[in-house]
Amino acid sequence: MPVGTQGTVKTVGSEDLEALGFEQVLSNTYHLSLRPGADLVERFGGLHDFMSWRGAILTDSGGYQVMSLSDRRKIAEEGVTFQSHLDGSRQFLSPERSIEIQGQLGVDISMCLDECPPYPCSREDAAAAMERTHRWAPRNLAARRDGQAVFGIVQGGVHEDLRTESAQAISSLDFDGVAIGGVSVGEPTEMQYPVVAHTAPLLPPDKVRYLMGVGHPGDILHAVACGIDMFDCVLPTRMARHHALYTLQGRVNIRGKKWAEHHGPVDEGSVFPSTERYSAAYMRHLFVAGEPLGGRLATLHNLAFYARLMGEIREAIIAGSWPELVARYAVA
Repeated sequence: MPVGTQGTVKTVGSEDLEALGFEQVLSNTYHLSLRPGADLVERFGGLHDFMSWRGAILTDSGGYQVMSLSDRRKIAEEGVTFQSHLDGSRQFLSPERSIEIQGQLGVDISMCLDECPPYPCSREDAAAAMERTHRWAPRNLAARRDGQAVFGIVQGGVHEDLRTESAQAISSLDFDGVAIGGVSVGEPTEMQYPVVAHTAPLLPPDKVRYLMGVGHPGDILHAVACGIDMFDCVLPTRMARHHALYTLQGRVNIRGKKWAEHHGPVDEGSVFPSTERYSAAYMRHLFVAGEPLGGRLATLHNLAFYARLMGEIREAIIAGSWPELVARYAVA
C-alpha cells in the first residue's frame, strides 16, 4: 500500500496510482480527524469519494502517533490525549473514538487503536504497551459498525515470548485480519527479522497477515517468505522526495554528478512506462534546480518499482520460482 497519510500520496494523484496497478492505499485516522475532519469527509460520502480513489483504503488507527508524538500526548486507560501539531488544541482518541472516526471515513479496513512501544524500550515498557493493546482490543471490536472490517495488532517489542503471548491473545478475538505492529520503529534489521520470522507463523492461517510499516524490498521478501500478505511503507515516496531511486542495482542518488550527462535511465532493468521518456540527466537537473517535477517523477518511478516487486512476488509464489525472484532483487 502506498502511504497517503492525509488522503494523498504525496506528489501523485489517484489516477497515477490506478495506472501503476495499486489496489489499496493507507491513510491515517489521527491526521484526517484533524484536517479536514471526519465529519466533512463523511458528508462527501467517505474518503473514497473525497480523494476520488476507486480502490480500497486502510486507515491506521492513530496508534503509531501514540509513539511518534510522545512529546505531545498523555496516555491513560481510557485513551490518549494529544496536543494537535496543527494548532495546539486538545484532542482525545480512545479505541471507541478511533473506530468511530474510521467508520465515518468509510474505509475498507480499520485498524484497532493500540499502544506501539518505541525502540529502544525496556522489557517492562514493551509488556505494558502489549497488555494495554490487549485490553483495548475488545473495545475496538465492540465499537465497529455493521460490516466494518477491523484488524487487530500484535505487539511485544523484540521479545519473542511477548510476541507469542500477544499473537495468542489477538488471534483469539474476532478480528478480520491480524497485523504485526511495533517493527520498523528504529530497531536494526538483525533484530526485526527474528521478530517477523517468529510471529508470522503464529497468526491465523485463514486471515490476512499484515506487517505494518515495512519496508525495504529485502525486508518485504523476507516477510513474505515468513507468511506475510500485506505491507505499507513511506520509503518509496519519502526517498523519492530525497532524490533516491530504487533499482535492481540498489538505491541510486539521482543528484550524483555521475548522472549529469547520462542520456539513458539509471538502470536498464528498472524502466517503467510512467517515466521512461525522461533521462537520468534530466531528472538530476530537476532536483538540482529545485523543480517539483523531480520529486513527482522520482515518486512515480519508485512506486512503479514497488508495484512490479509485489506483482513478481505473486507470480513467483504461483510459479514456484521464489529463489530466482530473491536473486533478482538481491542488490535492491
